[in-house]
Amino acid sequence: MTTKMWWGILLGILAVGVIGMIPRQFITAILGPGGRFGGILRACGAGLLLDLCNHGILLVGMKLYERGASLGQLFAFLIASPWNSFSTTLILITLIGIKWTLAIVGLSALIGITTGLITEFLVRSGFLTTNPNQRDLPSDFQFWAAVKTQYGAATFDRAFFLKHSRRALAESRMILRWILLGVVLVATLRAIFDPSTFAQWFGPTIAGLLLTFLAATFIEVCSEGSSPLASDLLTRAGAPGNGFTFLMAGAATDYTEVLALRETTRSWKLALALPLLASPQILIIALILNQPPPL
Repeated sequence: MTTKMWWGILLGILAVGVIGMIPRQFITAILGPGGRFGGILRACGAGLLLDLCNHGILLVGMKLYERGASLGQLFAFLIASPWNSFSTTLILITLIGIKWTLAIVGLSALIGITTGLITEFLVRSGFLTTNPNQRDLPSDFQFWAAVKTQYGAATFDRAFFLKHSRRALAESRMILRWILLGVVLVATLRAIFDPSTFAQWFGPTIAGLLLTFLAATFIEVCSEGSSPLASDLLTRAGAPGNGFTFLMAGAATDYTEVLALRETTRSWKLALALPLLASPQILIIALILNQPPPL
């Protein structure tokens, strides 16, 4: 498990260091203001395009929240990200074909956008608290002029990169301890649970779908590892909805993600909002995908 995921965690730490160099107002300008459809769309697009595993994405998402991304943008980013890296998408294409892969990518983006929009509505309604790190851009803000001013006089020497590397390691510790817990639990579960039995146990029934959902929640699998398992559910078990659920439930209900959200937002309510909002959408789409095609 560690051999498969170390590169994603390392890239995640590097991304945390880079994002930490970027002022909050630049993050707001890039992602767009929270509470708007365009901002949710940009966050979802960033999640789809960023080529990191689910553990590296978790580090980046928490840093984006600290730099001012709205709660809805964070949720959209996290749901769209974990298995939708470019490399993992290519693996899926070889396993299940381009049509099913594009369908699953599109549906995951849809869930990310709708979850982000619902979250922003709940924030505006006062049911969920807003991100205290959010800052509105000045009306006369000019992005490229500000970039030139900010970095024009900067000295990118060894001391500069060493300082930010140390900061990135320190800020990543909060998430790394939960990832370590996940690795220990995965090792324990894999010692007593054979993934090859998925095709026998998790068929295209409601019981099989619920078992798949629970398995994806508690059996933490890296993004590369989830693709072959999901393809087995689609091709061998004949349950495309279960394959979709296995990919998506890990993104929406994974316990490491919930604990990291709790650590970052200091709120169980905000941490549990992600699985509570996304899970019903995942299960509804999965039930539709499991329906046999019309004759």
